[in-house]
Amino acid sequence: MSSPSMRVLVIGGGIAGLALAHGLRRAGLDVAVYERDRSRDDRLEGYRIHIDPDGARALHSCLPSDVWESFVESTVDLGEFRFVTERLQTLMVMESHVPERTDPTARAHAIDRVTLRSLLLTGLDEVLHFDRRFERYERNPDGTVTAFFADGSTATGDVLIGADGVNSPVRKQFLPHAERVDTDAYGVGLKLPLTDAVRAWLEPPLSTGRNMVMTPDPFFLSVSVFDRTRNTGGDDSYVGSAFVIRRGSCPAGIEDFDGARIKDFVARSISGWHPQLRRLIAESDPESALLVPYRTSVPVEAWESTTVTVMGDAVHSMSPVGGLGGNTALRDAELLCRQLVQVRDGRLGLVEAIRAYEEGMRGYGFAAVQKALRYQKQGLQSGKLSASMSRVVFRMMNGMMQRRNRQSARTAA
Repeated sequence: MSSPSMRVLVIGGGIAGLALAHGLRRAGLDVAVYERDRSRDDRLEGYRIHIDPDGARALHSCLPSDVWESFVESTVDLGEFRFVTERLQTLMVMESHVPERTDPTARAHAIDRVTLRSLLLTGLDEVLHFDRRFERYERNPDGTVTAFFADGSTATGDVLIGADGVNSPVRKQFLPHAERVDTDAYGVGLKLPLTDAVRAWLEPPLSTGRNMVMTPDPFFLSVSVFDRTRNTGGDDSYVGSAFVIRRGSCPAGIEDFDGARIKDFVARSISGWHPQLRRLIAESDPESALLVPYRTSVPVEAWESTTVTVMGDAVHSMSPVGGLGGNTALRDAELLCRQLVQVRDGRLGLVEAIRAYEEGMRGYGFAAVQKALRYQKQGLQSGKLSASMSRVVFRMMNGMMQRRNRQSARTAA
């Protein structure tokens, strides 16, 4: 026996909140999304995002077929993922080119963040409410939940979902004891426009794929090529660099530096590296420099489930190292949608469904938090002995993978 019509309030129109809205609409559920941005054009900048197979499967599950197909057409092949030294010597190649015939739900994708959000806004005009800054909620005697917004308006539904990011007002009311803490790192993002002139001097391995530069120093550098195609939209082709460094190795007051000073600090930090790496940073656009203090959530013990819940960065924000945050949020959207469909079909009660979602989300979500922090710590391990040991391990693993790939190729032939 199916459940009576259920209204779902989603606070936050980011990637995961919009994916959830699509999934709920596909299932015939009544959903409304409330976004603090004044319009759909408020977020016009951003780096590319990597969608891994978990994220791709979640998107495929939630999106209408036409939006999913547009997503696939708008992505680019990530190319190889390499670990290299500061002299650009290859340590390990993790991933190779994926043939076009591969199921798009089983491979990784790169897409411009603005393009992805634009795609996810498609077809949601009737349920999207912009310029609605959430302030608080109240649970009503009849079991419903009312959201209160800064403009004095309200909205009432059967369930309220906080998909409102790292500074989530929903989380602050719902889980006031949930913490976000500083990690021992800053990240610096830089972009180098991939012009014809740059293509003329940029050489392999930096000219393709993704490269993680591992050093004995208390910092590391990730370099990724994002080549725009006819369908990708967003920024023009560029090389994106992410420089991650221990806070204690940064000059005092770095958070007040302008883009030029931030770029100069990165350039001085890598002054002994390969000339291609030095030139890549030197020619990057200082206006693109973005300094981010890396913070992380602290795992939270199980709480009493109600008709209010949270998802994505609102509950399990993590270090950006490894690119796990967005993909984990998309998993939340798929799982929560699936549980609410169980309510629609009369298989679960509403609180029971939310409890099942929260149990699953806490498991993989906080595991991803710990994994991202582990990746960050591994990248920031410093000292010649530690670096030498890591390089031996990388090269051994690379040799094993190359032999396996050759064997697979012979078998396929």
